[in-house]
Amino acid sequence: MSGPPKASGEPIESKAQLVEYIAEGCKPEALWRIGTEHEKFTFHFGTLKPLAYAEPGGVRDLLSALKDRFGWDPVYEGENLIALAKGQCTITLEPGGQLELSGAPVRTLHETCAEVEQHLYEAKAVGETLGFGLIGLGFHPTAKREEIPWMPKGRYKIMRAYMPKKGALGLDMMLRTCTVQVNLDFASEADMVEKFRVAMALQPVAVALFANSPFSEGRPNGFLSYRSHVWTDTDPDRCGILPFVFEPGMGFERYADYVLDMPMYFVYRDGAYIDASGQSFRDFMAGKLPALPGERPRMGDWTDHLTTAFPEVRLKRYLEMRAADGGPWRSLCALPALWVGLLYDSVAQDAAWQLVKDWTLADHEYLRREVPRAALKTPFKGRTMRELALDVLALATAGLERRARAESDFSDESPFLDVLWESARAGRTPAEELLEAYRTRWGESVEPVFREFAY
Repeated sequence: MSGPPKASGEPIESKAQLVEYIAEGCKPEALWRIGTEHEKFTFHFGTLKPLAYAEPGGVRDLLSALKDRFGWDPVYEGENLIALAKGQCTITLEPGGQLELSGAPVRTLHETCAEVEQHLYEAKAVGETLGFGLIGLGFHPTAKREEIPWMPKGRYKIMRAYMPKKGALGLDMMLRTCTVQVNLDFASEADMVEKFRVAMALQPVAVALFANSPFSEGRPNGFLSYRSHVWTDTDPDRCGILPFVFEPGMGFERYADYVLDMPMYFVYRDGAYIDASGQSFRDFMAGKLPALPGERPRMGDWTDHLTTAFPEVRLKRYLEMRAADGGPWRSLCALPALWVGLLYDSVAQDAAWQLVKDWTLADHEYLRREVPRAALKTPFKGRTMRELALDVLALATAGLERRARAESDFSDESPFLDVLWESARAGRTPAEELLEAYRTRWGESVEPVFREFAY
């Protein structure tokens, strides 16, 4: 999630402006970029508890130390330091203090991985001084919801009050989950539609390969990706599969209509968040928003509203792949490699579409429901998700080889998929590796995960 928005830009007078805003994301292939985002849990070395914001050695001190030692520019909300910026990169806070890097749009996966490595180096250096560590998992392995400190951001206060009205697990999504995602470009409306369809259909493959959240509150929870399950009971108005993506007529306008009909969270004015939860952006455009009677939105309000949609794939001026659990260093490079290999090579993209084009809505719903629990072992159309994942990895690998982005000893970017090949060939997810450790060398304690799997 982002830092404070700015209610700016031209006044919105018609839906056409909203559609055009999204359509302006189209760009020629030569200008396509890769933007990777990843979240990490922080924990005190001594207690293993999450960092609070204002405590000594807490999240505020973490951000301040990154600013002072590594030259990041501060971003404030009121008097609170809540984000950092450097060039096109930002460091932001999720509601429970999860630390997120939103990377710069870069040309190659080599650059992505270098960016990840530099960020983790800086965060670990600060952690060694302040006494905290970082770990990549999809769901917090030990803390109860009430044990997670909230970050002092106005949008989170509004969401905190609204989430329980829509789903039982929305607050868990906010406080106790971490993800890695990648943002990718498209050439045209038609290209966006095919990329969206392929990506939406194959998100369960990412859920399976990156499944890394088998624990909650100190014990196994019965899922391999509990984080993915949490999203199924967060908010049906803005989460999950979007059936219209696979229907005739899908395009920029159809997606804009979806977001217009999605209830609002807030409006940002004069440095403060105004609660508009459950209200209609269409009413806002007509000057009938109860939270701001008589006022009409500006383009900044639309861009803010776009960020509050949480489907498995999200469209802004680019497409965001959102289904994977957070994980170790290698997975932070593997997630963008998977989707770049599939969607930045036309041959791979076309072949991926052939894999999924005949799937029904019932197929998509089945995978969304079952894969968080069984991951690669999920049966599907006479096969398993493991077999499908192997097919998808073959397409992605060939796509990266055809891209042929070389650097140092690498002739292309396909080695970034090695960790996924290892998992798929063995039929074992990161979550299953954790569960085995829990049952054997950890003596049915979850706490060793902080020692063995911290960055």
